Amino acid sequence: MILASCVLAGQTGHEAGRQLLRQLYRQETGGELPPIRTTPRGKPYFENSPWHFSISHTRRHAFCVLAKANIAIDAEELDRPVDLRLAEKILSPSERAQFDAAEDKRRALLTFWVLKEAAAKLSGEGLRGYPNQTDFSLGDSRVREMDGCLTAVLLDNRG
Repeated sequence: MILASCVLAGQTGHEAGRQLLRQLYRQETGGELPPIRTTPRGKPYFENSPWHFSISHTRRHAFCVLAKANIAIDAEELDRPVDLRLAEKILSPSERAQFDAAEDKRRALLTFWVLKEAAAKLSGEGLRGYPNQTDFSLGDSRVREMDGCLTAVLLDNRG
């Protein structure tokens, strides 16, 4: 797995994400980016390729991951406004208990959110309804801080 990020610097998140993807693909394969297709639910992929990718962007940053396994990334700016009442709708009972015990509730909610978004991308199903059927942990090692953002990178190593 290879991960990169950049500041948007006048580009849209889509433009910056695609530029990162081109750079990572060239770095790993030496080739030009193949055509990108999308599944009926909108998940982008390379047709007939062992490579998988995911892109996420915030107001100020873009992130991209590339791997030879199904992979997904989500990112959120740490300083973004957060409505803590959202916890009631999107957290499972075990996540809600962790949230209630957390000292920094904003960061806790953002942590769960990036995990849920990345899981929705990984599955290819996207978010539908309230994602309150997951069982993530605030200590999940797949969440890290990068460039003032929380990011979650989920990798599916199955076949």
